[in-house]
Amino acid sequence: MDLNKVMLIGNVTKDPEVRTTPQGVNVASFSIATNTTWTDSSGVKQEKAEYHNIVAWRKLAEIIGQYVKKGSKIYIEGKLQTRSWDDPSGVKKYRTEVVADNMIMLSGKSGVSSPPTQSTRDTDPFSQSLPADDIRLEDVPF
Repeated sequence: MDLNKVMLIGNVTKDPEVRTTPQGVNVASFSIATNTTWTDSSGVKQEKAEYHNIVAWRKLAEIIGQYVKKGSKIYIEGKLQTRSWDDPSGVKKYRTEVVADNMIMLSGKSGVSSPPTQSTRDTDPFSQSLPADDIRLEDVPF
């Protein structure tokens, strides 16, 4: 059995960029930062940020482009995917991304309610079918 599952809670680092492919499919790309804090052996508090590249397709991309802005705190669920290409000088480049299939907004503008959660599990032909009793954010113990 194999599993490729990513769950992230973090802050959006810049406004998402939404484009449309020549076939008319919406795609959004952006990154989020997740922070880790700890106290080192000398008692000094340390902090480190990890940056994650996120890609969303179709209706989820449209919703992200409409509601997600720089600084938003969001939950992203998806799978890791690495793609490669040759740059203009012929050097092979790689990029690992999280292909999102679920997004929950955790912060919103005051007085404005967040949109409902969006999942593409039922509409994305590339996603594997998942059980209906999937883990919900309310079930996560942190």
